[in-house]
Amino acid sequence: MPVPKKKVSRSRRGKRRSHHRLSLPTLSVCPQCHEPKPPHQVCPNCGYYKGNEILRIEEIE
Repeated sequence: MPVPKKKVSRSRRGKRRSHHRLSLPTLSVCPQCHEPKPPHQVCPNCGYYKGNEILRIEEIE
């Protein structure tokens, strides 16, 4: 079974892993309520998707 000949330094290992970081979630603006929401999903704030009411959101007072 192949085994590395030399130890991989922290610098070289870090360069290889430099693209493994987490990315921020993509957000778009809801055209109804102008709040940020995930793209291609129902707005959790107002319940609209593509101009149609999909969920009825009731305010709890």
